[in-house]
Amino acid sequence: MIAHSVDDPFYYLHNFRQVLSWVAQRYSDLLDAPEQAFVDTFERLELPAQALLVRMVMRKGELFRSDKLVYAEIGEPHAALQPLLALGWICDRAPLSLEQLFGLLRKEELALCFAAQLSRPRAAKADLLAQLQPLQLAPRPLAEWFADCPLQIVHWRLQTVCDRLRLLFFGNLYQDWSEFVLADLGVLRFETVPFSDDSRALRRRAEVDLAMALHQCAERLEQGVAPSLLLAVLDGLHSDNPWLARRRSRLLFSIGQHCERLGEWDLALTVYEQSSHPEARIRQVRVFERSEQWAPAQALAEQMARAPGNPLEVQALERMLPRLARKLGGPPTPRRRAAVVTPIELELPTQLAALGVEEAVRVHLEQDGGQVHYVENTLFNSLFGLLCWDAIFAPVPGAFFHPFQAAPQDLHDADFRQRRSALFDACLGRLDDGTHAAAIRACFEAKHGLQSPFVFWSMLSTELLDLALACLPPAHLKQCFLRLMQDIRNNRAGMPDLIQFWPEQGTYRMVEVKGPGDRLQDNQVRWLEFCREHGLPVAVCHVRWREQAA
Repeated sequence: MIAHSVDDPFYYLHNFRQVLSWVAQRYSDLLDAPEQAFVDTFERLELPAQALLVRMVMRKGELFRSDKLVYAEIGEPHAALQPLLALGWICDRAPLSLEQLFGLLRKEELALCFAAQLSRPRAAKADLLAQLQPLQLAPRPLAEWFADCPLQIVHWRLQTVCDRLRLLFFGNLYQDWSEFVLADLGVLRFETVPFSDDSRALRRRAEVDLAMALHQCAERLEQGVAPSLLLAVLDGLHSDNPWLARRRSRLLFSIGQHCERLGEWDLALTVYEQSSHPEARIRQVRVFERSEQWAPAQALAEQMARAPGNPLEVQALERMLPRLARKLGGPPTPRRRAAVVTPIELELPTQLAALGVEEAVRVHLEQDGGQVHYVENTLFNSLFGLLCWDAIFAPVPGAFFHPFQAAPQDLHDADFRQRRSALFDACLGRLDDGTHAAAIRACFEAKHGLQSPFVFWSMLSTELLDLALACLPPAHLKQCFLRLMQDIRNNRAGMPDLIQFWPEQGTYRMVEVKGPGDRLQDNQVRWLEFCREHGLPVAVCHVRWREQAA
């Protein structure tokens, strides 16, 4: 797909045309008759009509004032609207409710429209509506509400069709047409992922309909619809399509969370039992706790402890089981001791505080030799992203929908690694045979600047890359990468702030920095424990500021 500069006043139209072309090329067998007719007919419209249609598609809502459809590159909107009216894609006589009318007209226009009915025409707009609502006025076209109104209200009628096309392009409906702007500006560049019929997430028309139905359920959940009503709908929305099954499971998890907020404990438990979300069993234990059902909570927690489903459960159980034992009157469970790591106690001049505590420590440590870099979560993530680039950007079904994706859609799914196991095994195998450094350098050169969910190009200089490859043992990298893939969402953060290299010796040390009053966060403690367990050199530096003598 070709990016168009936003200096072109019709850049948004060019992008929309490309979306239609992409969807027609990749999903022609899934489009129904109205969608195919829209794609075919749109191509034959004159440019002003195309542009005004896309302007409406990109805006919120489906009702528009004609005087708000004036765009310099299109000109007077009346002529541009006529082909759309003739096709029935828009309507200028749509019945409007009183509330819709108030959302579209200004206060002074409403005062003229309802001059005969208003007892206080100068009141605030909300008060004007309150005066009229008891009259229970039926919906009607604008001309019947306000015969002398100098403008039109047009109703865009094909939003559902465009939403389906947007779903097929983006793979979701939370992204909108503005996603193209950064790519148009040349700010972002993306990996070219090969697309084929086998890589499509949706392969049958019924799956498109199901995806739309799941999205509508999610929207209704946000609007506050009762969970029981949504569950009745979801009960009929099943599919053996893995991508849809994951979306349904995530939606069930969200409904369970909503049930918790409402205090509907039994329903929340039922919903979580149906979800395969990695935190579903954890939430079940929490629901038992919140409803003071201590025995069932302990029984489920002990069952989870015998066969944890994922690292999240292991971490949660470390807190849940001792807490439940106390609630049931059992003997106190000794707390697991925090990882023992090398401490560094520093007292630095207070004027260095202006640098920030991490930079102050970096400067101080460099005085003792070696090279110290502030990397926090960026270095190990970047090395992983470079080594495993081909696996991350593999065109597995449901991972990539369009050419402007920075990451696969299933990045945080529990089976992300499993679905690419052979590719990841091949990438990590380079750490065993010693070819990893060449592979990482080659990827660094070939893919430099392309969007990645792991690679931080702005901090990864050639110098830092060379130091890391010279000083970080492949076995240490492999352990870090395996841990990262266990739970990408949670394990990609919490890594130590600084890394100190001694290139002459080919060694390194990681340093977590804590200023006065700072405490280790949970994810930092977990990384420190991991480092201790696998022999990765790490220290925690506690800093105090020293006032200079007068």
